[in-house]
Amino acid sequence: MRIIECEIVTEAVAGLCRESNICIGADIRSALVKARDSEKSAAARSALDTLIKNAEVAQRENLPACQDTGMAVVFVSLGADVHVNGNISEAINEGVRRGYKDGFFRNSVVSDPVRRVNTADNRAVGTSHPFNTPAVIHYDFDSTNPEQLRITVAPKGFGSENMSGLAMLKPSDGIEGVGDFAVETVRRAGANPCPPVIVGIGVGGTMEKSAILAKRGLLREVGSVNPDEFWAESERRILERVNALGIGVSGYGGMTTALGVHILTYPTHIAGLPVAVNIGCHATRHAEATI
Repeated sequence: MRIIECEIVTEAVAGLCRESNICIGADIRSALVKARDSEKSAAARSALDTLIKNAEVAQRENLPACQDTGMAVVFVSLGADVHVNGNISEAINEGVRRGYKDGFFRNSVVSDPVRRVNTADNRAVGTSHPFNTPAVIHYDFDSTNPEQLRITVAPKGFGSENMSGLAMLKPSDGIEGVGDFAVETVRRAGANPCPPVIVGIGVGGTMEKSAILAKRGLLREVGSVNPDEFWAESERRILERVNALGIGVSGYGGMTTALGVHILTYPTHIAGLPVAVNIGCHATRHAEATI
C-alpha cells in the first residue's frame, strides 16, 4: 500500500491549474500552425496567426491564454494500491483555490445555479475571497498502475461548454445519426465556442456516461487516430463534414472550423443510443501529473 498525503495532491492540483490556464498543449499549437499553413482564406489565416501569437505571449509572460479561466474539471485515476491520507476531494478543491488565487485567474463559479452568488470555497459561501471551487471531479480506479495517482485538470470555459449537446437517439439511427447530431451541434454553435474547435463525442452507456465520455474525448491528443478502424473512419468523415460548414476560425469562414473530432464509446442498452457532444475551444486546456 502506497500512502500519499493530501498536501501533495493539493500542490499538484494547484500547479496543474496554473499550467493548464497558461500553456496551450503542444499538440494544439502544432494543429493551429498546420491549419494556418494550409488555410486559403486571408481572414482565417490572420485569425490563426493571432491565436498562435496569443499562445506564445501567454506562455512567455506567464499569463492566462484566455480571460475565461473556466470551471475546473478534474479527472482522477487512482491506483488500486494507493491510499490518500485524508479527504482527496477536499485536497483537490484546496488545490484549485490555491492555483486560481496564485495565478490571479478569474473566479467564474457561482454557488447556486439560479441565485448566482460567486463561491468562496466549499465550506463558507459568501466571504470576500472567491476561489473558483468546487471543482467537478471524476474518479476512476487503475489496476494496471496500482501505485500511481494520475490527475488531469481541464479548465472549461463556458463559451464552448454552453454549445454542447446531448441526444438520446434510436438504435436504428446508427452512425449516420451520430454524425448528423454532431455536425448539427457544431453548426448551431457557430462562432460562439471560439473556433477552430475540438469536438469530443461520447457514444453509448447512459445519458450521463455519454457526456463524461465526450468530455474525456477533449483530452485526447489532437491528430491522434482512434485505435478502432470503424471509429477512426467515423471521426475522419465527421471532421470533413464539420469543416465543410465554413464557419471557420473565429467565425471568419475558411477551411478550419475544427482541429479534430475525438469519439469515445461504451456499451449501451439494446434500446438506446445515447450521444453527447462536448465542444472545446481552440485552446481546450488541460494538464496532467502523475504522483
